[in-house]
Amino acid sequence: MTERILLVDDEPGIRESLQAYLGDNDDWQVDVASNAKEAWTMLQDEIPDLIISDIMMPEVNGLEFLAQLKDDIRFQNIPVVFLTAKGMTGDRIEGYTAGCDAYLPKPFDPDELEAIVKNLLEKSKIRQESSPQSSQLEELVKDVKDIKDKLDSSNKLSVTESPIKIDLTPREQSVLDLVAQGLMNKEIAKTLQTSVRNVEKYVSRLFSKTGTNSRTELVRFALTHGLTE
Repeated sequence: MTERILLVDDEPGIRESLQAYLGDNDDWQVDVASNAKEAWTMLQDEIPDLIISDIMMPEVNGLEFLAQLKDDIRFQNIPVVFLTAKGMTGDRIEGYTAGCDAYLPKPFDPDELEAIVKNLLEKSKIRQESSPQSSQLEELVKDVKDIKDKLDSSNKLSVTESPIKIDLTPREQSVLDLVAQGLMNKEIAKTLQTSVRNVEKYVSRLFSKTGTNSRTELVRFALTHGLTE
């Protein structure tokens, strides 16, 4: 299976040389973007297995780009390698604190970059295979998107007033909104600064109040009856 790498750098020479070098590996497909905004647009169509990004870029720098990735549940687990001319210890600490997985100051040895990429891709693969929640999350996010698309385009599945009165507490409403965004219990607990057990309790209450048995059914019910956006 071909693994996709997204290389983001505003220097054409770096993009071309690294794309050619890493692209020699038959197991990798290397896509390139000249800046973070272009990369973000590309991410909407295809999620890569790893991102290599420069830090010093115009408009949106690498650290800001990384913050965007970490704020989006679709991209927050993608390994990120920073390439930059900034090599001071403080700059590396800033990069690691922001959540990057590796940091190479320019000029760097391409062989070292290749070794880092191989290591991170292998670790990411092992983590995904050992985490059943990741595949469940992908399916839920896909289901939520499909439901919303149908609500937007189909007259048969329009938002209507709920046939039964459902009183939700503010915390239950917050949990419902986050479930509808595709977040799993662990992410919801972190967002609301509560325990996973409490989130499980709220989700169970939502199932009971709406007469649903799964998160997908719950989201469909909530969207259909205007309980969440």
